[in-house]
Amino acid sequence: MTARGQWGSRLGFVLAAAGSAVGLGNIWKFPYITGENGGGLFVAIYLVCILLVGAPIMVAEILLGRATQQSPVKAFEAVSGRGTMWQLVGLMGVITGFVILSYYSVVAGWSLHYVMLSVLGTFNGMEAEAIGQVFNDVYASPGINLGWHVVFMIVTVGIVYTGVGKGIEAAAKILMPALFVLMGVLLVDAFFQPGFGAAFDFLFKPHTDKLTAAGVLEALGHSFFTLSLGMGAMLTYGSYLQKSDDALAASGLITLLDTGVAIVACLILFPITFSFGMEAQAGPGLVFVSIPAALSKMTGGQLLSVAFFFMLFFAALSSGISLLEVVVSTIIDKFGWSRGKAALTMGATILLFGIPSALSGAPEGPFSSGWKSLLGIEKNFFESFDYLASNWLLPLGGLAIAIYVGWIMPDSVRRAEFVSGSKYGGLYSVWLFFIRFVAPVAIVILFLYSVGAIDKAWLS
Repeated sequence: MTARGQWGSRLGFVLAAAGSAVGLGNIWKFPYITGENGGGLFVAIYLVCILLVGAPIMVAEILLGRATQQSPVKAFEAVSGRGTMWQLVGLMGVITGFVILSYYSVVAGWSLHYVMLSVLGTFNGMEAEAIGQVFNDVYASPGINLGWHVVFMIVTVGIVYTGVGKGIEAAAKILMPALFVLMGVLLVDAFFQPGFGAAFDFLFKPHTDKLTAAGVLEALGHSFFTLSLGMGAMLTYGSYLQKSDDALAASGLITLLDTGVAIVACLILFPITFSFGMEAQAGPGLVFVSIPAALSKMTGGQLLSVAFFFMLFFAALSSGISLLEVVVSTIIDKFGWSRGKAALTMGATILLFGIPSALSGAPEGPFSSGWKSLLGIEKNFFESFDYLASNWLLPLGGLAIAIYVGWIMPDSVRRAEFVSGSKYGGLYSVWLFFIRFVAPVAIVILFLYSVGAIDKAWLS
């Protein structure tokens, strides 16, 4: 247990786990899907889904990790024994982390590139159309994408290489406070923008005209994915906890921090967007097109742009660290490798596997068109593996965790882990109901919707 490493403090665990949950999904995706679904009511449904589905599964993952003190594959083996099908669930989580990091690092690289562009003043005086072309050029450039992909992976590997306490926990204690400070600075600036009132109204008052049944399922899906569930990250981080740590209180704080970052990101982006007459429904381009365009027109906009994209990079890095740690901890536990060897080997392997994603945006090439047959969908390499992970691997992983912890894990172990070190042990029956019934049903509906078994046109 000591050889594997443990968190030096509960705060270190909370910050590291919150860093895993807080990522591009909070600052990039949540604001634009909120804009597309009309704001207020969508946000309210998202918060309910976080409480009823996301948080119970997070507790389940963390408790399974703490109970076994093992990475995903070995954790299921420790409870159910060798040779059972449940080991495959742990393996699927490791594969999911591997796949996601391979293309996530490409998107994270965009944030680094935009930091550089902001420092150089590239966006100063540019209109939204020109900035949109900048993004198109970045996406289509193999050199830019490959270069930043390599840089991001080197930084991520370097932190994981150093260890749980001196690497991951120490980085979290720097990255997360820095992220919160940058968000605070940008929020103060957004508060004094003329569009803050309209943004607050859009975000917190119910608007039913644009929300559809499909939007409700999108809120459910994002509440699940934003907490880094279904990929073994929370299970792995939970395995570094001591039995005396209050896992329930920590889970609640992680969920609160993750949700708070998503809401504050909207309170930063929408006032700027509304102040300059842009649309909240800008989609994925909200961060990489609309925000640079708006900031370029503001006093001190260049400095704010640098701060914004540094914030995006910090969020991406904290998540990237957890994704790599899932893979590295599994190799350490399964094969007895040293941390250094596991981090360097698996980091290099993921880097190489991510090269096709870095090349996918090119107008022509084997990875921009040659992968359109994957699962019968019309997508390039990057988009195909994003589709595979988001619509298949993550929901199935989360469903398996809910079923295993809720129905298969011995009640004596499950109950003991739930109450251990926590003053909230009386909530056991409530949590068990949600992990057994509510979460699985919700994930099955989400999965059927994601893979097209439920007609999306009908829901819209």
